[in-house]
Amino acid sequence: MGGALAALAALPACTAGAVPPQPNRARVTARPPAGTTTAAAGQRALGLDARDAMLRIPPNAGAAPLPLLVLLHGASSSGEIQLGRISAACDATGLAVLAPSSRGGTWDAIRGDFGVDPAFIDRALAKAFTLVNVDPRRIVLGGFSDGATYALSLGLINGDYFARIVAFSPGFVVDGEPHGRPPIYISHGLSDPILPIDKCSRRIVPALTARGYDVTFREFDGVHEIAPAVATEALGWATR
Repeated sequence: MGGALAALAALPACTAGAVPPQPNRARVTARPPAGTTTAAAGQRALGLDARDAMLRIPPNAGAAPLPLLVLLHGASSSGEIQLGRISAACDATGLAVLAPSSRGGTWDAIRGDFGVDPAFIDRALAKAFTLVNVDPRRIVLGGFSDGATYALSLGLINGDYFARIVAFSPGFVVDGEPHGRPPIYISHGLSDPILPIDKCSRRIVPALTARGYDVTFREFDGVHEIAPAVATEALGWATR
């Protein structure tokens, strides 16, 4: 598996600066405690740092444990901006959403190694678990663009933690030791000028499928974006 992902990490035009990581630094450790009462519906900052994490609790949240989507933004963006783009679809599917911001302009392993960003995601998860009654069997990792690349990479390393992975327009996969075998949803616009589909998802998907992953792949008529219909389908898939 490591060799296959190393090959993915070397894809041309989508991988500038990527290097093999230290997998042990990419492991997620925060776990939902028993007995948490879900806070009031709505969106709030967690107050962890200047580049913070946002938590959104859906309007229909009750006492039952909720599925949680950890949503990763694209380069030069933030958790708040990314969450704003698909919050309506998240609310419609009953997902609680944690949207952390990367420590730099993009996620660390995109141009270097795993380290500060998984640590911050862990902190954000620990805080979110004090505010939301989360079903540990339905924690999903997703992202867009650089965030999709990072979601695939971090998600495969933590496939025994994240039940499913959603990647909207990913570029490549960073090498790392995989754990578990989570189902994966990947979407990509046919006319994407930033991360062209032929050099990115059309190479990623067959490589993952060849390694035994269950991959749902949606190509759509669009550019570098999360199409509304794709967001609805992907989040519905994520909450199964």
